[in-house]
Amino acid sequence: MTRYREICADLAGRIRSGELTEGAELPGVRELASRFGTTASTVSRAQRALADAGVILTSDRRRSRVAPDGVVAARRFLHSELVFRLAGSDDPALDVVARTLGRAMQAMDAEGSFGGLRAVRQGKADGAAVHLLHHTGVYNAPFARGLLRGWRPHLIHLWRREQGIVVPPGNPRGLTTAADLAGLRVAKRRHGSGTRVLFDRLLLAADLDPDAVAGPETGSHLEMALSVASGVVDAGLGVRSVARDLDLDFVSLVDEDYDVVLGAAALDAAAPLVATLHDPAVRATIMQLGGYDTTDSGQVHELGP
Repeated sequence: MTRYREICADLAGRIRSGELTEGAELPGVRELASRFGTTASTVSRAQRALADAGVILTSDRRRSRVAPDGVVAARRFLHSELVFRLAGSDDPALDVVARTLGRAMQAMDAEGSFGGLRAVRQGKADGAAVHLLHHTGVYNAPFARGLLRGWRPHLIHLWRREQGIVVPPGNPRGLTTAADLAGLRVAKRRHGSGTRVLFDRLLLAADLDPDAVAGPETGSHLEMALSVASGVVDAGLGVRSVARDLDLDFVSLVDEDYDVVLGAAALDAAAPLVATLHDPAVRATIMQLGGYDTTDSGQVHELGP
């Protein structure tokens, strides 16, 4: 390892560990040069590399300091070779993030929120995209605590999104609530998906038997919307963005938290994902899809007992 890379690794490691916190000043150039037995120009080269990576902020008039979100940037800098394996729920906005990340994130073959959690528990994925409402009224966190007990579970907030009834243009049947789905042919997501859990919950709350509602099972929000657009079904439950893509109407029912569940050991691999969620351009693209709120996207929460 060249000397300037050694300095980069040392400083990034101290930021990652929390020894140097956001806004904290780094040791001076001369102090670092003396510590590493090198020249001031080598230290300056190292600091430029860290600044380019978003780990620190440099200034001509004061010492360099740790950047906002410097911990995430330090993780990304130190572990750029890692690939984050993500399983779980389907979401059109997640495709935007995946295209931005490229090889830094790999989609795993585990469908639905429950399938994603199972893949994480089995070590087949690093994180699971989920949107599961617990009986306590809290999204996602209770499931993470229960299934990843002993793994120091965390949530990475992706966004809030609208789910509702996707209907043909003009909403010809005048649907307004889940109760109005009685007697109709409805596209349903497969068992194990968060949207299927929501669908069943809404029907039960309307005193309807979910198994009595006829209609095909679909593998994605887009597939559901295509079923509505082609006239195969009268309606379906899904996110607003797919209705907008196909010029369908949408009856909003709920706003839900959409998060990634992961253990602490996967945080390094997830650093590029967190950084991407903070990118204003990525957020703007997601908002343009319709039905998304990215205000808190990229926030990482460690879950207690």
